[in-house]
Amino acid sequence: MIDLTPRHSDVIDLRSGRRIGYSEYGDPDGRAMIWFHGTPGGSRQIPLAARRAAAELGVRLVAVERPGIGRSTAHVHANIAGLVDDVIEVADALDVERFAVGGLSGGGPYALACAARHPDRVVAAAVLGGVAPARGPEAAPGGLVGLAARLGPLVELIRVPLGHAMWVAVRAARPLAPQALELYAHFSPEGDRRVFAQPEMKAMFIDDLNRAATRQFHAAPTDIALFTRDWGFRLADIVVPVRFWHGDADNIVPLQHAQHMVDLVPGSMLTVRAGESHLGGLDATHEILETLLALWDRRE
Repeated sequence: MIDLTPRHSDVIDLRSGRRIGYSEYGDPDGRAMIWFHGTPGGSRQIPLAARRAAAELGVRLVAVERPGIGRSTAHVHANIAGLVDDVIEVADALDVERFAVGGLSGGGPYALACAARHPDRVVAAAVLGGVAPARGPEAAPGGLVGLAARLGPLVELIRVPLGHAMWVAVRAARPLAPQALELYAHFSPEGDRRVFAQPEMKAMFIDDLNRAATRQFHAAPTDIALFTRDWGFRLADIVVPVRFWHGDADNIVPLQHAQHMVDLVPGSMLTVRAGESHLGGLDATHEILETLLALWDRRE
């Protein structure tokens, strides 16, 4: 039996009256990293290898649930940058002054937003297969998010019913979750099939989705809607060290989008994972945590 229980899990009451759920992994006394899950996902979307690496390297890994998933109150911010104030409240409540940030796929924009808005507190950022802007002067051409941006009014119109439909679907599929994941993996690129073939990864994804969808599932369509708006900050204004990891066989977010963002974020660097698809970066968590700690040391 694979133990997927976080070291600590709780909710934080925000000044607005909303709540944010989170889970902690690794070293409770270590340097903090705030993690933004993919779309869809929740606070348990942390591979066991990442949890072990956090404990080994002295990292306090805090995974936050975005509004509308898990225990976080449903809410739609004006843009991606709107979540940053929530994150700062979470950090303050956890007595975290300085921290690194990281995000997978749809979590990438939120990590970048924190880096852009709070260079005084964010020491470094990591983005794994991250979504690129689809609107504004820094928009990347093509991709699924680019397609959604062209359908902006429709995305906004179906956001709420889509969230409810996804919630019903995930709950209905619970008894057949392993089979449903295997079916999804069957139609995924080879790199993602390798990820899903790992028993620990498969168990982690099932556990995360089941728990994230216990009460609601509005965060995923809300993410899509926010991706298609102006993000509320500019990549070119980021002064925090940023590192990107991206698979060259990513069928969801094209590698060109990562290269586009690296060209915009001053001083950033891209590690291309050969033969990897969208989720391949999850196998590089030890390297990613080591890189963030090294950047932290360099800044101090």
